[in-house]
Amino acid sequence: MIDAGRRWSGVIGLGLLFLCSLGCSVEDVGGPGDGSKATNTDVSTDSGEPSRIQIDGSSTVKVITAAVAEDFESKFSDVKIALKVTGTGTGFKEMIAGRIDIANASRAIKESEKTDCTKNGIDALELLVAMDGLTVCVNPDNDWVETITVAQLKKIWEPGSKVKSWRDVDAAWPDIPLVLFGAGEESGTFDYFTEAINGKEDSITENYSPSADDNVTITGVSGEKGGMGFLGCAYYFSNQDKVKALKISPTDDVAAGVAPTPEAVKSGEYKPLARPLFIYVKKSSLARQEVQDFVRFYLNDGLTQVSKVGYVELSDAQIKATRDAFEAAITK
Repeated sequence: MIDAGRRWSGVIGLGLLFLCSLGCSVEDVGGPGDGSKATNTDVSTDSGEPSRIQIDGSSTVKVITAAVAEDFESKFSDVKIALKVTGTGTGFKEMIAGRIDIANASRAIKESEKTDCTKNGIDALELLVAMDGLTVCVNPDNDWVETITVAQLKKIWEPGSKVKSWRDVDAAWPDIPLVLFGAGEESGTFDYFTEAINGKEDSITENYSPSADDNVTITGVSGEKGGMGFLGCAYYFSNQDKVKALKISPTDDVAAGVAPTPEAVKSGEYKPLARPLFIYVKKSSLARQEVQDFVRFYLNDGLTQVSKVGYVELSDAQIKATRDAFEAAITK
């Protein structure tokens, strides 16, 4: 049996363990059933205790936000960050309900979510913070494939897929069961992957093990010789000793395959799985000075954390556009 509780190692794992060893006051609540617990309690501003900023959403963007929040709290001890991880979709639901100040998102907000925000009098400011390359990974003992095409991925992952083994994908590959792992339906990673590969969001085979925790995907793939999974590049970069990333070719030409390197993601060469990462800020929350301070810190000092935790930095032009959008929002 695969030990789904085994934790990933590397840059991100060590970084988060280090944060916790410092007495991290960020409230990190994982997705349903992952056994995570809050690391701090409610803070009441009426009691004279530090102000509290509520953040929820993507597990992908959480890695960046947690690092930024820890750095911010070390400099602004009068503010505490309550950070939850329930997936991009649930984060937007919490934003729509008015229960949070910031939503971490590994995809852009949907039109239906914008409409629901408007109905509830919520105006959300979209801020691009990083780039990511969704990574298709396999077991390190897989020595029969280095590059996979989008068409082959669709054959594996599309609804009603009849693929049971690697040989079903390519007759030259071995008759080893293909065991699939990946993000669950509340995840922006799930939304992006299904649209990019299957051509329709939320459209996917039933024959895979979904999880809100990318660490479970790493554990699953590393424990099955025929395993395959998809997740954000930072989780792959910190677990290269446990899984192998496949090159992706958008055409049937395997020679056109591109690996998920930071350079390929930033240049746009890694197609079609390079994607933007966002935070969405409730504009009414920007009336609070602590929220303004945190977001400004995030978009300045905080962006230095992006590459440190394994994601891809924005270009200078993208950074300027994001900062300008924020400054324009608070001067209205």
